Amino acid sequence: MQRHADTPSSEVAQPPRPADVARWLAGRQWPVHPLAPGRKTPAANCEQCRIRSHSPSGCPCHTRGLWCHGFHSATTDLARIDAWWSREPRAGVGVSCGPAHLVVLDVDAHAAQIPDRDRLLPGIPIPDQVNLDGLASGFDTLALLAAYRQQQDPAQDDTTLRVRTPSGGLHIWYLNPEPQVRYRSSTGSSPRTALAWQVDVRAHGGYIVAPATRTSAGIYTALGSVREPAPLPAWLAAELARTGHVIRKSPVPAPPSHSIGRHLRTGGAQALLQPLVETVRECAAHTEGTGFTEKLNRAAYTAGGLVGAGHLDEAEARQELLEAAHYARPRQTRRSETIIDAAFSAGASRPFHPKGLA
Repeated sequence: MQRHADTPSSEVAQPPRPADVARWLAGRQWPVHPLAPGRKTPAANCEQCRIRSHSPSGCPCHTRGLWCHGFHSATTDLARIDAWWSREPRAGVGVSCGPAHLVVLDVDAHAAQIPDRDRLLPGIPIPDQVNLDGLASGFDTLALLAAYRQQQDPAQDDTTLRVRTPSGGLHIWYLNPEPQVRYRSSTGSSPRTALAWQVDVRAHGGYIVAPATRTSAGIYTALGSVREPAPLPAWLAAELARTGHVIRKSPVPAPPSHSIGRHLRTGGAQALLQPLVETVRECAAHTEGTGFTEKLNRAAYTAGGLVGAGHLDEAEARQELLEAAHYARPRQTRRSETIIDAAFSAGASRPFHPKGLA
């Protein structure tokens, strides 16, 4: 069942400069931010943001034109973009999906153990008589989902922007035609919110690597001639809603009976989480023997519980965990994302109400 992305129209064309790509994207009102040179992860925070406890979305560095906290710093301001890429011309380009109203399917082709068939398409039982021999990647599960719905396989959708990744995966870009409906990001390995196994969703609270970005593994290459995202197909929008990707607006809570306001409760939750995040960051001092997995798991579980109880913003908490994990173990981003996603989901299913924050 293995499927491969088509061949780009030109294998020898020189990719455009990152600064030009960033300006092109910003011209479409898609906020961009720098990625670390040669990597697909955000450029490093300033030293103060590595040790300061504060909300990424409220970081004071943003008003000073710094790129701290990844997609939280994304902008369409051309003067700031020019300044950023003049400072680091080799930086790749990330696009903040939420403000750009983008929904991107990130199809993985990594070698991985195949899960039980009830995890391949969450919520869709696959009868035993369905032959899954040869199923190996997100290309297969996405094609299977499309076949179940009698729709075109999105990986073959040549009406929208598709980008081949250096690892052999595929990014399928779509534009959300209903901006009032917000979709959450997810990973295909999530036991709680997933579209299909090995198919990640990049939307609100996430970013996507722009075409032409060069990493140590290769270049993100746009396929064919289409360079604009098509509207998100209605059947995919329905699947995203079915699998829990629609972000519901939380009802406005009644004013608390005590004097602690929402901003103080959030600050208190951040103060609880911060020491756990710091134990993850401290693992950077040694490459092994630090209990990194256990510490990251504990921090993500706690963050999920606090988010589930309404004390923290989900996107900000996830971003803080990802930044800490990348700082400590920059070469194992995929593994860290898997740990965070599983522990975060487990924590969110058990809301955590510390005394004084309820």
